[in-house]
Parts: sequence; structure tokens; C-alpha cells
Amino acid sequence: MHIEGSGALVAGGASGLGEATTRQLHERGAIVTIADVNDEKGNTLADELGVRFVACDVREEAQVQAAVEAAAEAEGGLRISVCCAGVGWAQRTTGSKGPHPLEPFQTTIGINLIGTFNVLRFAAAAMNDNDPVDDERGICINTASIAAYDGQIGQIAYAASKGGIVGLTLPAARDLSSRGIRVVTIAPGTFDTPLLGALPQEARDELGKAIPFPQRLGNPDEFAALAVHIVDNPMLNGETIRLDGALRMPPR
Repeated sequence: MHIEGSGALVAGGASGLGEATTRQLHERGAIVTIADVNDEKGNTLADELGVRFVACDVREEAQVQAAVEAAAEAEGGLRISVCCAGVGWAQRTTGSKGPHPLEPFQTTIGINLIGTFNVLRFAAAAMNDNDPVDDERGICINTASIAAYDGQIGQIAYAASKGGIVGLTLPAARDLSSRGIRVVTIAPGTFDTPLLGALPQEARDELGKAIPFPQRLGNPDEFAALAVHIVDNPMLNGETIRLDGALRMPPR
């Protein structure tokens, strides 16, 4: 897939992994539309790069559709979709206060899994109308987590949501194969994102030491570099790629 001149949508593209991906796609010449629930960060980044920002909660069909339609206005249509939108939640299945409450579980599933599916289905529908270039009409990249495989104590909601993303990747790629649309998922390990930014430096250093090599937190630019490579490499399809420095997370 040619990046230069291609329409690209980055959901959750205003911070963290999404911001890094937005920047690298923009540097490669993509016509990027940022979709994010954070208006302030989204507008600030869009103004800096000279790209478009669309306010979007990935759970809301109409908002996702509007973001996809905005990205598809690029000459040649929407050809690259990256979904980095997501939230975390930590709580055990049951504890001293009783069973895990349903609302945060539903919210986590709603944003991480259903939101990813919303972006995927609307982006794929837009790509379906593209004229093929080198037999390709588009690429959809999702973001899971190694918690999908190695969920820790307290990660039942988060791991379930990310496991669902892993599970839909191959069927989606098979569904869309006849149209020349690829689907690939990245499962990052422990990355230096705003989610970890509130932790003391000592705690961040300890998290990094748990990674076999390199013994540090992942850099969002490394996630973005993989996303860009996936776009470039047409043989990557239907796969979930762990990006974790060989980390296999213990129960706690």
C-alpha cells in the first residue's frame, strides 16, 4: 500500500500510540484525519501538523461514520485505518466489596472491542469502493495487547476486550480478502504512554526491567513504526503481532 497521498484515519490519534502513528503517517505523506474523544489534544495536534481533526467517541456509530467519511474525502479515498482508541480498568472478578461491577466491564468492552469493530466496519465499507492499487483497496490496523494472551490479576475486563480484538482479526481479514482489504492487529506490551505517565519514575523503571530485551518501556514511535511497516508490507494480513520485547506477563 502506497502511503504518500493515501487517505488515513487514526482513531485515538491525539495521544500516546495514536499520536505517534499520526505523526509517522503524516511524515510519510499520508492525508491524515485524527479521530479522538479529546477535543483539546486533537485540535492541538491537528493544528500543529496541518491535518484534520474530528471529535469521535468510537462507541457512537454516527460519530465513527462521520470520521470515516471525513477521511474518505481524500483524493483516492480512505486507504489506511488505524484504531488506537482504548481504555484500561483494573479490578478482580470478586473481592471484599463483592463481584466486579458490570458498568466498568461494559465500558471497557464498549470502547476497546465494540469501538474497534465500529472503526473497522465503517472503514472497510469506505475502502470497498476504492479503485485497487496493486490489487489493494485498503488496510485496517487494530490495537490489542499482550493482555489478550497473558492477562494479569485484575485485568479481566481489559484482557477480555483485547482478546476479542485478536479473535476478530483473522475472520475480518478473510471476510475482506476478496476486496483486497487487509486486517492486521498489533498487540503491544508495556509502553510509555499517558496511561503509565502518572506512575512514579521508580515504578516505570521497574516495569521496564521486567522486559527481557530491551529492558525498558516501549516507545510509541516503535509502535508507529510497526504500523507503517504493516501498511508497506502486503503479505502481512490476518495476523496479530506481539510487540513486547519478549515479555510474557506473570499473574501479578
